[in-house]
Amino acid sequence: ALSIAGCVSRSQTFNFPSFERLNNPFLPQTNRLQPKMPPSAISGPAHLFRLAGKCFSFVESTYKYEFCPFHNVTQHEQTFRWNAYSGILGIWHEWEIENNTFVGMWMREGDSCETKSRQTKVHLVCGKSNKLAYVSEPSTCVYSLTFETPLVCHPHSLLVYPTLTEALQRKWDEAEQLLYDELITDQGYKKILKEIFEEAGLLKATEEKEVEKQNKKISVEFATVEKCSKEYNQLSKEIKKLQDLLSQHGIAYKGNSGE
Repeated sequence: ALSIAGCVSRSQTFNFPSFERLNNPFLPQTNRLQPKMPPSAISGPAHLFRLAGKCFSFVESTYKYEFCPFHNVTQHEQTFRWNAYSGILGIWHEWEIENNTFVGMWMREGDSCETKSRQTKVHLVCGKSNKLAYVSEPSTCVYSLTFETPLVCHPHSLLVYPTLTEALQRKWDEAEQLLYDELITDQGYKKILKEIFEEAGLLKATEEKEVEKQNKKISVEFATVEKCSKEYNQLSKEIKKLQDLLSQHGIAYKGNSGE
């Protein structure tokens, strides 16, 4: 049989347009997935960061699930149907934290499912090797994955406090003291912890928090504009005086007062 390579000189190369690769039906399905948003920044225990950039598969029945830590979770139907499903079950979003411990990774904003987006909670459990061990769908379009790894076998491997900066650790210590002195309620203590976790990038701020931030930003901008307006008016008056002075000495001035 003739080799295709034999028909092409070594100096020749073919550069196919990038758009031809975008929706090529012969490419792996993962290359054709369209995420709604980029994943959150990597956060949490530093020893888990080595999982970033890797993916782990699990096949059940006719479906292949793929978990890429700090990136996304995908599902691929392993059939030859022309419309075999291949989609995103969630994009890395935030941690779930309970009792000073990371208990799961939330992958949210996956493909649309009726009136909501698919989402997945990944449970990290101790295991001899890195392995996606179990997948279920406890409720419609909400998935549960169990990921085994030796990286969480140490009893302190998933503690939240050691991952925080010294400033946030001090803030947590102060909250503990306030709770001990009964100067704040348990609810107030939990609110402070939530703010600490959000500041650390472990949790995403709620929509209300984001709106509040935007409102503060807008108010600061208005304050700055007001200050600039006062400065502008003062400078305009000075420019008018200089224009009058130039006119008195017969010197033409063609500049724009706005400059």
